[in-house]
Amino acid sequence: MLFLLLVKASHRSEADLLPDLSLQKAMAVFNQELVTAGVRVMAKGLHPTREALRFTYQQSDGQADVISGPFEPSAEQIAGFLLIDVASKEEAIAWARRMPDPQGHGEGQIELRQVFE
Repeated sequence: MLFLLLVKASHRSEADLLPDLSLQKAMAVFNQELVTAGVRVMAKGLHPTREALRFTYQQSDGQADVISGPFEPSAEQIAGFLLIDVASKEEAIAWARRMPDPQGHGEGQIELRQVFE
């Protein structure tokens, strides 16, 4: 079963500030544990939304309106993701619980979503 761990953005990630070294090391250890367990498919961080474009389909002709970032509020945005392939939802939850606070400073938030297969 495929699950996405969506890492929510914060004011710090939107400002393109890297986590402190201890958090970077903790995340590296966590990612290595995922690899060693054979469940990590992919893990990537995203550029801040100031570099993003949003395509909104509100017109009846199917044409998109294009809006340039940054987008607010920060906590509604995505800073990165991990894609894992596990045997059950319970296993996905267990991995999500093991993940360090991805933003540090008590600002991290992870959303766990199953992927349609």
